[in-house]
Amino acid sequence: MSITNAVELAGMQKVSEAVAHTLREMTSYAKPGMTTKQLDDFGAKILAGFGAKSAPLLTYDFPGYTCISVNNEFCHGIPSDQNVLREGDLINIDVSAELDGFWADNGKSFVLGEDIHQYQKLVEASKAILKKAISNIKGGVRIADIGHLIETEAKKRGYKVIKNLGGHGVGRSLHEEPDELLNYRNKYDQRRFRKNSVVAIETFISTDSTYAETLEDGWTMVGNKGGFMAQHEHTILITDAQPLILTAMNGVWD
Repeated sequence: MSITNAVELAGMQKVSEAVAHTLREMTSYAKPGMTTKQLDDFGAKILAGFGAKSAPLLTYDFPGYTCISVNNEFCHGIPSDQNVLREGDLINIDVSAELDGFWADNGKSFVLGEDIHQYQKLVEASKAILKKAISNIKGGVRIADIGHLIETEAKKRGYKVIKNLGGHGVGRSLHEEPDELLNYRNKYDQRRFRKNSVVAIETFISTDSTYAETLEDGWTMVGNKGGFMAQHEHTILITDAQPLILTAMNGVWD
């Protein structure tokens, strides 16, 4: 969406606060021995406290309030009583919601407890790349150029990007134009970021795979060549200068 007045900005700030606070609290709450369903239920209560509704549940009838993916699960993982978190797991939580007609989206990957499997380097790469990408976005910048920046930074660190996942416009629904804000340069994409528009920018940084494939459950995605992936995401308002990061309080860069 494009922000045209103070009421719309306040609405986006309110829903962004809800998803950002929920993501931060879920990250802190996650402990070894807990199931992903318990973690999801905790997040659901926080969203409800804001009066917010789960966006994947509302939009797609997703079987959970948030997406929680563990280890080789790249994204869209279904919260489950059978999936028990363990020390050193690579966890991704994606929280999106609707509140008073406004929608926001954010996510982060993190290592649970001690980094016994050496995932932290991948996580740090994804965080740093998201920060650099966002710092280069302003009105008039080519969308494909930001994709190129993300892939270039990933390659510098010895990683790949997932080419069939990307960020998207957000605001009046979960996914809006511009869609397919990809993590590589699409030479056919001549679009530019527009001042006053709201987008969800996300990194998809991978150790081995370049495409994500959906498992038989119809939701969970894994890599076409295996390995692991880190994702970090902010909802931002584009300006003529540095973007306004609406989900800044989520702790993605802590």
